Amino acid sequence: MSAPHVPKVAGIEPALPAPAHTTDPRVTAASADPSSGTCADGPSGAAGTDQDDARPTAPDAAAGLSTVDRIAAVQDRLAGWISDLSTLHDLTERLARTRTLDDALRELLRAGAFLVGARRGLVVLAPQDGLGPETTVGLGLGHAEIGHIETVPRRALSYARILDGLPEPGAGDDAGAEARTEIAEPDIPGEKDLDPRLREVAARLGYAASYAVPLTAGAVGRLGAAVWLYDEPAEPGERRRHLVGLYRAHAAEHLARLLELHRSRQAARTLREELLPRRLPRIPGVRLAVRHATGPRGGGDWYDALPLPDGALGLAVGSVTGSGPSAVAAMGRLRASLRAYAVMEGEDPVAVLSDLELLMRLTEPARSATALFAFTEPPPGAPGGPPVPAGIGGAAPRKMLLAGAGHCPPLVLGDLRAEFVETSLSAPLGMLACWEAPSVEIEPAPGETVLLYSDGLLHRTGEPMDRAFARLHSAAAGIPRASRRDPEAVVDHVVRVMLPQGLDDPASEEDVVLLAAYFEE
Repeated sequence: MSAPHVPKVAGIEPALPAPAHTTDPRVTAASADPSSGTCADGPSGAAGTDQDDARPTAPDAAAGLSTVDRIAAVQDRLAGWISDLSTLHDLTERLARTRTLDDALRELLRAGAFLVGARRGLVVLAPQDGLGPETTVGLGLGHAEIGHIETVPRRALSYARILDGLPEPGAGDDAGAEARTEIAEPDIPGEKDLDPRLREVAARLGYAASYAVPLTAGAVGRLGAAVWLYDEPAEPGERRRHLVGLYRAHAAEHLARLLELHRSRQAARTLREELLPRRLPRIPGVRLAVRHATGPRGGGDWYDALPLPDGALGLAVGSVTGSGPSAVAAMGRLRASLRAYAVMEGEDPVAVLSDLELLMRLTEPARSATALFAFTEPPPGAPGGPPVPAGIGGAAPRKMLLAGAGHCPPLVLGDLRAEFVETSLSAPLGMLACWEAPSVEIEPAPGETVLLYSDGLLHRTGEPMDRAFARLHSAAAGIPRASRRDPEAVVDHVVRVMLPQGLDDPASEEDVVLLAAYFEE
């Protein structure tokens, strides 16, 4: 006779081969007997108990069997347990590889649907402490379908009752049995006590049963709830409930860790955004645009655009060594100091950076920083600005003085040129006993754009620096002529060419700053 197959676990073939023994006909007959209350060959997720939950318990299966058959039954059970453990190991390993809250929630939904035998579902993240974030992620459900579900009165939604802290007795529990918060609705069309609106939405979306469970972590408390939807009336059996219970206990702890990390990153990002300009200033004759992104740990790249007296403009980009909240705080101190020096002596960029270097040596001896400061003189004819050159119609060129301390050279882009500014080589701030480097003067013509950027834009390409510079030059030179009059289009084009994966790439640790100043014609 052929050897029986070890029962499947949640649809996965067992990892071990079937033991070489035959099945006792009495056990087979008992399993197939309708009066026994089990279904030995029912489909996964069928109403009542599924195939895996219908395995006889040890005392019942061993009754009246020979010693050899008892050993075979034990082998069957051991093989099933090992298969269960293998399945849980694979699923928890996949979950452990997720690095963001959104990815972890989607993996939780996918694995849970696999374990309970469902096809669709959703998870609601709503931390009990009220500090957020709050979000809803669907599996096999679009935004419109989730919106339909949310039109059901809250008291009628199983996952909402869990979020509100209302436990419900388990289906089939004896009177006085301990209440549990998981809620099974095995027959939504046929259950008369359910809200009519719930039955209406279920019929419209094509699901007939649901199974909802809480997500709770010891240190945080309730994180949210997950609910899986069945296309037909169904309810997971005890074995499936046990497996999904083990999985979600591990998943909730993983979510709690990601939640803490997410909050830390959001706090650092908020602090960083508060330390950077909320909006770019409006300066006569100059239009500005910026693109900025922070690495996952938060870094020290920064930028500034500062209106100066008489219509002058100060532009700055820089980077502080390190990452995390300490680097963000150091960046804020550095930027605030540079603004003060720029107001007092902005027309001399070398003096500004020299003062900044002295301040860093005295107050931040363990840090270094790169910086570039550019002073754009007032427009010709403005108070404090140069006179309008004779015989020139329209806008005249404006002089720009700039100095750099270990920072990447700016790039000037126009119809007739796309070239890097030849700045002198200089060490970063804080690296030498006394910093000083000569300034450079350029004259961007009307219709030209000056691009200032951080080295993160180059590092994110993953290429050597010489190739990254060549790529940046090619990206700037390839901007369509019609887009060169719009600084927003210029920075978007450069980012799109340099970083096809986008600014918000979680795989990159580098900050990015790209600041464009377009001189109007």
